Amino acid sequence: MEPPPPQSPRDEHPHTHSHSSTSIPTTGTCCKCGGATTHAPPSQSPTSWPDLSSPPAYRPIRAPALNLPPNNTQAIILTPVPQSQEVPTITPPFHFQIPSKKITSPDDIRKFHDSPTSKNFLGFIVALSESIRGRKISDPCHESATVSNIVSIIENLSLWVDQIPPVQQSSRYGNISYRTWHERVTENAESFMLQFLPEDLKPSTIEIVPYFTDSFGNSSRIDYGTGHETNFAAWLYCLARMGIIKEEDYQAVVTRVFVKYLDLMRKLQLVYCLEPAGSHGVWGLDDYHFLPFIFGSSQLIDHKYMKPKSIHNEDILDNFSSEYMYLSCIGFIKKVKKGPFAEHSPLLDDISAVPNWKKVNSGMLKMYKAEVLEKVPIMQHFLFGWLIKCVIN
Repeated sequence: MEPPPPQSPRDEHPHTHSHSSTSIPTTGTCCKCGGATTHAPPSQSPTSWPDLSSPPAYRPIRAPALNLPPNNTQAIILTPVPQSQEVPTITPPFHFQIPSKKITSPDDIRKFHDSPTSKNFLGFIVALSESIRGRKISDPCHESATVSNIVSIIENLSLWVDQIPPVQQSSRYGNISYRTWHERVTENAESFMLQFLPEDLKPSTIEIVPYFTDSFGNSSRIDYGTGHETNFAAWLYCLARMGIIKEEDYQAVVTRVFVKYLDLMRKLQLVYCLEPAGSHGVWGLDDYHFLPFIFGSSQLIDHKYMKPKSIHNEDILDNFSSEYMYLSCIGFIKKVKKGPFAEHSPLLDDISAVPNWKKVNSGMLKMYKAEVLEKVPIMQHFLFGWLIKCVIN
């Protein structure tokens, strides 16, 4: 936003207020000069962090973003904290099918979220989060052959990025080489699945491959967002439904598989300049991701020294980002975005004022349900089949 033009003499007279006072506390920021003022701030403000703490004093000195989402803070506050659930495994006969899109309206969203499938999928996310509570990424954990196989697959995809360099083009975002990379992923996805699927579950590839290929962004738009990230979680959920991933694997699924996936997606974002898909811009949590903030806040619950406000300590970010996903996300954002953190990431800045990580984690889970899983623009692209059912009619 362009700064306001210099004031003319006739503008100066009405622009009077106290910039410093020992008796009256300041409650806002002057939109003309940027100084403290005793006038109350505008009623429209960025989405506040629900159910956690009073909002901090910071408010961006600029007009609200045009794409500011509707404020449903109260609805999020009233929402119960999602609880973990055990994933029911399928039994024969199997009815695998090609998944399809089924959500087109808020009413469809409501019907889906009233279903046991929706609650169980979110419960699976919560269970993954709980599996790494208080644990570092490098902590030893049970690593099954399947988990090792999946990690190897993601490492393969990362090597393909090196083999398919970006081309020179006039457009800054959306390098077309990404389409070549994504096409190779799509062509090889089924063979990847067959590496770890037992014989009786190999027909499931028609259902789980679309979730896998949609996990890495959209090749037409050359973009990536929380909907694609949710597809990766859905792919893992399908593996859990088939018993390929078991509860004892959950810690490794997050600290080995998901961490590798996150590394790959950051590489794709940097190398091919992927556009954020449906981002809320500066008012959003992050341009691309949500789940690492859930998992990362769980890692830090009851940490002796690091608090939510520790994200502002550069030494902590430098020394502990490799062990804690939340810190890794903050560090990555600070590297790729210019300007003060409070301006380009105001919601994350607000969250840093929360007193403890447990409240951050519960708030993140509630927000993920409300801002990702209950949003038509995101869920209209989500796929449903036999493993993840959606009965709309």
